[in-house]
Amino acid sequence: MPELRKDPIIGRWVIIATERAKRPDDFRSEISGPPEQGECPFCEGNESQTPPEIYAIRTTPSKVNSPAWDIRVVPSIKPILRIEGNLDRHGEGMYDLMNGIGAHEIVIESPRHIDNMADLSEEQIDKVFGCYIMRINDLERDHRFKYALVFKNYGWVAGGGRIKHSRSQLIATPVNPKRVKEELAGSRHYFEYHERCIFCDLISQELSLQERVILDVDGFIAIAPFASRFPFEVWILPKRHHCDFAKDEFSRRDLAKTVKAILSKIKLGLGNPAYNYIIHTAPFKRPKTGYWKTISEDYHWHIEIMPRLTRVAGFEWGTGFYICPLQPEVAAKFLREIGV
Repeated sequence: MPELRKDPIIGRWVIIATERAKRPDDFRSEISGPPEQGECPFCEGNESQTPPEIYAIRTTPSKVNSPAWDIRVVPSIKPILRIEGNLDRHGEGMYDLMNGIGAHEIVIESPRHIDNMADLSEEQIDKVFGCYIMRINDLERDHRFKYALVFKNYGWVAGGGRIKHSRSQLIATPVNPKRVKEELAGSRHYFEYHERCIFCDLISQELSLQERVILDVDGFIAIAPFASRFPFEVWILPKRHHCDFAKDEFSRRDLAKTVKAILSKIKLGLGNPAYNYIIHTAPFKRPKTGYWKTISEDYHWHIEIMPRLTRVAGFEWGTGFYICPLQPEVAAKFLREIGV
């Protein structure tokens, strides 16, 4: 019989469609898409094919926009938001408008032509997370911006495009995204009643039950969330409380080890599917009247990884529900048992 599960953070309902249930092996989905674009502009030696770099981690002292780099950050050639200009927020009758001001950056994660982050070394992934932190803290200095979103699109169906080179994106926005606001509101509501972080309680319960735990690596835990929206959805959470990814003094190597292990399990166990990952973190904390004073206590940064194995259709768009054809407990057990 189908089962409805409620996400304890934002209150969203998910249908675990047991009558549509498949075995974990049935979800194998080799990555596919159109042929790869010709020469890769992101490979070392092709620096002239991208916009001038914003930031780089270099292996040896070398000139800007030249080879000998480990990580490179460049502006997007098709930015969703543009950094030049003023917000000019205003109204037209009942409608609110502002200019499309923000930042849109591409983080090139390796000088070598590697497609999947799972194939990078732990040391390289560590540097990628260090790069994220540097860029977020730099963008926070721009008072036009309220939030910085880091995300990865791997594979064609996940929005990865035709250039098959490991990269992620960072977009700074002048407003807080709705999805973030929902998590913040849910976290604050729980804190007002319990005086505890809902994510910390979630971590404690999952460690106690062990049903949905996939990995427990030093300072991090990887779980299949109780109300998973998608088969093999994974959350990675720091076990020590902190609301802000870019300000937390966590072990980057522990996080790199966890991320590499999870992405490798997904690649090996599910046939290298497309996936998205997103870092959920607190907005930039700008002091102002009525500021949310408990955010440092009630929110908890984390990473969400979603393999793209099913499609969102009319029912989901019409209701806000998600239909997941695999119990998260089964998904967790399957991933847990894949050796990497």
